[in-house]
Amino acid sequence: MSNKSPESHLYRKGVLPNQRRRERHISPFVLISSLLTLAIIAGAGALLLLSPSLSSHAKDDAAVNGDCSLIVPPQPLTAQGLATPYQLVATDRDKGACHENNLKQAAFVQGAIFNPQTNQISIYNPLVVDRGDKPAVAPVVPTLPQGAIVGLWFGFNGNNLTLRGGTQNLQASNCVNGLANSIFGQFAYCNASAFFNAANQAITAGKLTVPALGMANDGMPCPTVRDFSLIDMDQSDNVTTEYLIDPATRRMAQHTDAASGQLPQGILQTNGSDNRLLALGLDSALGCQSWSAPDLANPGHNVTALPLNELQAAAHQAAPVALVPSGDPMVKVGNNTSLAKVNLYRAGVNQPLAQSLADANTAQYCQNFLAKAPSRIFADQSMTSLKPSADPMLANNLFTFLAQRFNGSWGAKGLNCRGLLGLKSPIKLSMQDKITVNATLVGTQVVNGNQGKKQPVKKQDTGNQQSTQTQPVPEIIK
Repeated sequence: MSNKSPESHLYRKGVLPNQRRRERHISPFVLISSLLTLAIIAGAGALLLLSPSLSSHAKDDAAVNGDCSLIVPPQPLTAQGLATPYQLVATDRDKGACHENNLKQAAFVQGAIFNPQTNQISIYNPLVVDRGDKPAVAPVVPTLPQGAIVGLWFGFNGNNLTLRGGTQNLQASNCVNGLANSIFGQFAYCNASAFFNAANQAITAGKLTVPALGMANDGMPCPTVRDFSLIDMDQSDNVTTEYLIDPATRRMAQHTDAASGQLPQGILQTNGSDNRLLALGLDSALGCQSWSAPDLANPGHNVTALPLNELQAAAHQAAPVALVPSGDPMVKVGNNTSLAKVNLYRAGVNQPLAQSLADANTAQYCQNFLAKAPSRIFADQSMTSLKPSADPMLANNLFTFLAQRFNGSWGAKGLNCRGLLGLKSPIKLSMQDKITVNATLVGTQVVNGNQGKKQPVKKQDTGNQQSTQTQPVPEIIK
């Protein structure tokens, strides 16, 4: 397997099989029916943003099997199906076992329920256990409204997650793992298009109100999962689901008040995701709040979720809007771009389908990434530098984490923006023991949105005069 993301196993986006690592609007539901036939998985039929977890099954990265499969229970879109634990197993047993209590192999499921009677959304996060294991605490059986439309999304902390189960069951549940024999990697979904179709119709009819983004403490609109200041090499993947690990038995439980009461020493298991980075990282730093909805497994509590984030981004993200590009490693087939796979992914996260590969142009995506991300990363430095890093092994605070994350996404093992545009990143990192401890924006000024004034950015000793431009001026590759 080739290229790892520049991010750690906590936030990386997968080593994909045989892969290196406002567009014109077309409804995601026009082409999805024909694409779904191709997408049913090949395996069918047989912050602290992130908390530490038990990893007794892995002594080092080389010993960890990053390719696992998730056995989908029968009728996963029903109340009983939601409450039936998914089972984690190695895709190839010769590569080693997979264990849900191992942070580097943990898989996660997130469900959203649309109520056609009230036009409201609720959330239910099904549990994942090791194959053959019993849960530490029995999952809550949710009460679903009549005619409920349920969608499911999957996240993974390893490399490649394959959905398994009866072919008829997966097809009936509209489960999508990728295109033919080329899976997405860490991401999958079931019945997402039906859920988003119902929610979008309710929004259009004025029956479902999407909360406004609000104004961040930096004087700019709060970010969304389609904001170029948040996205990275592969946006809109993974989920905000949390589980509990029983340290005595290493078995899993849903993260609810009832389970926490039974497992007072329980260890939180979380999925490294853009959604979690937004909801627990940037929201906290910038004084923002992502959309949340009632948790059917934990009455009295609201939780954030991938589908809520995507609906809010679709409703309120100002241009330029970040939509999955063809160079995203998760939507490539080998080293080749694939319009069909781009659109399968976009349909699962409520994004408009691309008419052609030109509508998912990675070079244009990189240009917007350059125009928006570095300036806001540095404008928010005074706030994000006070927040913990998403991964202390990569960076010493949230600001330096975001800076190194941009550089990783910009490079050849990310979106290859450097190669596409012939420009080096405008961010220079300072490292100590392989950990990013500082970052400098080269040749630019940052607009402080709170005061509306340009603030010069201190540079490292380069011998160059400070630029007066308001956008980054990256070095041209020679």
